[in-house]
Amino acid sequence: MASWSSLTFQDGASPLMEQLILFHDHAMIIIILITTLVGYMLMSLFFNTLTDYFLVEGQTIEIIWTVFPAIILLFIAFPSLHLLYLLDEVNEPMVTVKVMGHQWYWSYEYSDFIQTKFDSYMIPSDELTDSSFRLLDVDNRTMLPMNTQIRALISTTDVIHSWTVPALGVKADAIPGRLNQLSFTITRPGLFYGQCSEICGANHSFMPIVVESTTTNSFLSWISEL
Repeated sequence: MASWSSLTFQDGASPLMEQLILFHDHAMIIIILITTLVGYMLMSLFFNTLTDYFLVEGQTIEIIWTVFPAIILLFIAFPSLHLLYLLDEVNEPMVTVKVMGHQWYWSYEYSDFIQTKFDSYMIPSDELTDSSFRLLDVDNRTMLPMNTQIRALISTTDVIHSWTVPALGVKADAIPGRLNQLSFTITRPGLFYGQCSEICGANHSFMPIVVESTTTNSFLSWISEL
């Protein structure tokens, strides 16, 4: 999870997040190269008292600085489109979770199992244990099996919310009367924290999300106990 000293993304726990981090690094390399080149050219103009006529009014250089940025944009656009299609792709999900936003808590329903649903509230500060995280821990965690494609159907009963788990690379708005869909696969066990990312009212900061990734057998045992 993120901490005060973190300056980069959280460690990816899904293929989607790993691809997002790779695309971020790819774009940053291009941005740094452009910034360095433009900065060098600007600094050279400050210290150069001579003017090249063919550089200022030459048609050739105008063609170059029009075509070259277009080629750079293609190197950014193609990986970006590929990633967008990956984020929207839903093949054959093994587990479906219905996520409903409320003011101000989340409710979950496992539609593949009969009568398996619960509400998830933030744990108040005066009830936290030494191992709990303030404003992030909940009374009922969302258990999901790892190495399994998960589909999340997201909506809300009142105002607009946003279900977000940064380590999994997923974020979808919960809109009244509309059903949004997410698909992801968790590659390692652990606890992954998120929060509502859409300002939804007075207690917007107090409806966290906790996804607990575990083995398939542990997940089925947990489901059978609900």
